[in-house]
Formats: sequence, C-alpha cells, structure tokens
Amino acid sequence: MQDFEPILAPAKPKQKKLPFGWPPALKLSTLNPVPSQRRRLRRKSTASQDNVAALKTSFDVKESIKALQTRKWKIYDLQHFVCLGYILFSLFILPSAPIIKTAVLIALAGLLLMPITQQFFLPSLPIWTYLLYFFASRFIAPEYRPHIWVKVLPALENVLYGANLSNILSAHSHPVLDLLAWFPYGIGHFALPAICSAILFLFAAPGTTPVFARAFGYMCMLAVTIQLIFPCTPPWYEKAHGLEPAHYGMEGSPAGLARIDKLFGVDMYTTSFTTAPLPFGAFPSLHGANAVLEALFMQYCFPKFKYFFIFYVGWIWWATMYLNHHYAVDLVGGGLMAAIAYYISRVRWLPRPQLEKRTRWEYEYVEFGDRPKTYDEEYGSASAYGLGLLERRTQSDSDEWTLGSSSSLDSLSRGDTVCGSSSSTPDILSPTTPNDEFKHVVLGLTPQGDIWNGGRLARESELSDVVVMRE
Repeated sequence: MQDFEPILAPAKPKQKKLPFGWPPALKLSTLNPVPSQRRRLRRKSTASQDNVAALKTSFDVKESIKALQTRKWKIYDLQHFVCLGYILFSLFILPSAPIIKTAVLIALAGLLLMPITQQFFLPSLPIWTYLLYFFASRFIAPEYRPHIWVKVLPALENVLYGANLSNILSAHSHPVLDLLAWFPYGIGHFALPAICSAILFLFAAPGTTPVFARAFGYMCMLAVTIQLIFPCTPPWYEKAHGLEPAHYGMEGSPAGLARIDKLFGVDMYTTSFTTAPLPFGAFPSLHGANAVLEALFMQYCFPKFKYFFIFYVGWIWWATMYLNHHYAVDLVGGGLMAAIAYYISRVRWLPRPQLEKRTRWEYEYVEFGDRPKTYDEEYGSASAYGLGLLERRTQSDSDEWTLGSSSSLDSLSRGDTVCGSSSSTPDILSPTTPNDEFKHVVLGLTPQGDIWNGGRLARESELSDVVVMRE
C-alpha cells in the first residue's frame, strides 16, 4: 500500500520586527500629517442612492420615541430647547385661552413625533416659532418695554451716507414706480421663502432645505428680539411726526403701500400695517435680511443665476426705501445678519451642490459643510495610485470632482481624457503638471490603504488623511 504524504500549506513568512515600532509594511494610510482640526471639514453621507433622497412615510409615533431614547444628544440639540422657550413665552403673553394653548402644544407634539410630518416640521420649527413670537409680541405690556429711539437711525443715516436716502428716494412717486416697488416688497417678501424652499427641496442637494429653514427661522427670531430690545422709528414716522418722541400704543402706517390699496381699490396693507405687532421694529430690516439670505442660498445652489439674485436684492432694497418703510442702515444691518447666518450654515451644515445633478433624486451621496479651495487633485484606485495632477477648477469644471464620487469613476471608466489621462489606462492619470503652482493634495484612505469610496465605516477613526506633496 502506497503511503501518501500530506500536502502542507507553505508557512507564512514571519514579519521581521523593526526597532522603534516602525511598521514592516509601510502604507500610505499610516502617513497622516493632517491636523485633526482639519478632518471635520469632510463629512459625507453614507446613505445609498436608494435612500439619500428618500422621504419618510410612516405615521408611527413609536419610531420617533424609540429614536429619541437611543439618540446621542449633542450641544446643537439645545436649539430645540431655545425654540421651546420662545414658544412657551409667546403662549404665556397671549390672552388667556388655556384650552386653545393646550391644543396647540398637543398638535405641535404630534406633528413633531410622526415621522411623515417630522421631516418637514422639525427643520421648519424655528420659522413657526418666529411667526408665533412676532404676532404675540404685541401683547407685551408697555411697562416692560424699553425706550423708543427716534433720532438714532436718522442720525446714523446722515453720518454714514451723508443724506437720508429713504427720504430722497420717496420724495417723488409715480404709479409705475409704485407697482415696481410693490411687487418685491408686498408680494415677493411674503411668498419667496416658501418658493425658495420648494425650489431647494426639488432641485438642490438633499438636506439643503432644512438648513435654509433653520437659518431663516433663527435669523428672524433674533431680528424680532433686537427690534423689541432696541425699538426704532421707521422713515414714515419721521415724515408724519418729525422727531417727536414716540410712545407705545401709536398706530403703524402702510406708508407707500397705501397708494397700492388706493390704486387697486382693495384694503390689502392699510389695516394690517396700521395694526402691526411691531410698528417700531425698523432695525434690522427683515425685508432686507430675508432677501439677502434667499439670494445667498440660491446662488450657492444655482450659481448660473447669481446675477439675477443680486439684482433682486437691489430691487427690494430700493423698494423698501422708496415706500418709506426702512432706512438704508436698517437694510445693511439686516443684510449683515443674513450673511452671518448663511456662512455659519455653509461652513458646517449646508450640503455641497453637484451642478451636474438636476433634481434631488439624482444624488448618490451628499457632502456637508464647506471645503478648502484646493480641489482633490490626485486620483488613485484600489489597484494603483495615480500621480497625475488635475487642473484647478475653472468655470467650465464640474463640482463632481470629489474623492470617491461615482461620477468621477464613471467618467474615467468611459475613457474620458482629463488633464492628460489616457483612454487606454483609465485607472491611472498621466503625470501632467498644471500651469499654476501645485501645493498639496489630501487623500482619504482606508486601513487597507485603498482610496475611500464613501462607503460606511465602523468607526470614523478608521479613515486616514494623507497629504501628497510635489515640489
């Protein structure tokens, strides 16, 4: 009987230990000179193409309760308690109606707990809070209100601009100019927040509308608070009463909008502005602030139309002064508030647009927050690291060139030539150096040393950043 010797698998060679803890097989993923404070700029959604733009359809309140029980609370969740404080304060100063107030709180809780309504009402909660806070402010007792400033804004207007721009623009009126001013001030101001939200929801990156809603709501809440703490008379008061001291209980005025009511023979603005909750809320101007915030978000998502958005801001600012409702300094103050709210949102939470995508349903992933101006300029695959350099972005470049985007992989697989890349070897870009000076490139690598493709990781610490530099 013939004996058979067992076939043994070859033994794996023992890895030689090197002194000082130096790894025997050095990978690029172990080189991580990127400071930890720079890693927070990269936040990528791990949702797949099927659910990155999906909407919740469940009415089950238990799902939201379970999510709250397992939620890891963060410092940013304090915003909900801020809204709750504003809501309770507004309900407290409103006339006594305990049944109605209790019903409002129960209805709000139901809308926030049902998943199908939560996805809309939770991001827009600051807006609803602002509206309640604004209309309830009329019931604050005069003894708790501060002094009304009559001379501050006219003085600032003359110091900063050398003249009262509102009085100059409103000195001469004409029906045609009235109609031109009425459209942005009397219609656009009230309709555009909803219109912009719908456009951003349908055609911008998923998650853009909630960021816009929160920025809009918190900005308006802060503006109303400033108007209550620092009440100032608008230009129509100076034209009607001069610089006489103002007191609470005085009626507001539609100013130039009264001519619109007279032109159409309909009371659209006279009664509402005469009984306005804050007749002395001139500074800051929410007409100016809202227009600037809407323009900034829209030009970020749709940069091709940025000049139209800039034109609209100038249009409504002119209309506001022409109709004698605000000084120029009010508009500047509101614009600064809008710019601050926008840039805070953009740096941390605003999704980056992918300009080749037409609707939210075309997005395969979403990246949040601002990014450095230097683009990811080197591309590597799991099999080979390319040393080719991509050109810096120009007006014709697409924002799809984010590391791990499927769009960039698709274009390479089609054999497209990008900065000297060869169609025969689409996985490696040829080393063509751009004309401008190259500084550095950041690559996100997995523990295996592969380019991160945006997939889900067990821990974010597994993802390493590698800086590749070329002299």
